[in-house]
Amino acid sequence: MSATDFILLVGLMTLTTAVTRSFFFLLANSRMPPWLQHALGYVPAVALAAIIAPDLLMSGGQLALDITNVKLIAGIAAASCFLLTRHLISTLVLGMGVFTLLRLFAPGL
Repeated sequence: MSATDFILLVGLMTLTTAVTRSFFFLLANSRMPPWLQHALGYVPAVALAAIIAPDLLMSGGQLALDITNVKLIAGIAAASCFLLTRHLISTLVLGMGVFTLLRLFAPGL
């Protein structure tokens, strides 16, 4: 990468960051439509799913949907616990407990 390419890249990244961070300040006088406000409510859940899903479903760069994927088993146990109890702490404890027990006592999985 030449120096010109590097300077152009840094300049474009700076411009992109400035525009995306100031977007709502530029539109401060206008009001967001209700459908957009409603849709933005789903952003945290979607971002969390996008971070967690690849870690649960992939192993060694390959899709791993079998019984040997201990992260997936622990994730299913934690999701089941949350759907039944709606209690965050018990979900975390159960998910991490299942993961730890499988890693310790079933290393072949």
